[in-house]
Amino acid sequence: MILRRSALPAVFAWFVAALLAVVPARPVQAEEPAVHTVGGFALGGHDVVAYFTEGRPVAGDARHALKWRGAVWLFASPEALLAFEMNPRAYAPRFGGYCAWALSEGRLAPGDPAAFAIRDGRLYIAHSPELLARWLEDADRRIDAARTLWPAILRR
Repeated sequence: MILRRSALPAVFAWFVAALLAVVPARPVQAEEPAVHTVGGFALGGHDVVAYFTEGRPVAGDARHALKWRGAVWLFASPEALLAFEMNPRAYAPRFGGYCAWALSEGRLAPGDPAAFAIRDGRLYIAHSPELLARWLEDADRRIDAARTLWPAILRR
């Protein structure tokens, strides 16, 4: 059978419709998790890479800034910015920098960049040093609880 040129759009439309009829629908993906910011800056403007390289919070510099997940991330050096840019999920705080303790309790609370822990290669932030100490006593269970509750908490 030879199709005339004018019939090709109709045949293409039929083919696409047939293809869509047999391809199962995928569920809509949830939005990316929110990032806690202070004045639009993630971690209150601290260099997230420094938590891993220096083991402490270090103020970022506006000359080394990057926007990711709706927040501005500041870095102390161009090297730190590049490291984050190459693999942001390796450095970004778990749960968007919100308090990991509060999330494990089913609440959303801001994190304090000075109250942090690195556990299994992931950065966690707590609301205060006191809550961080309590969180560390039972971190594995609290991480599991927060991971389970995190999506629902963001939808509230």
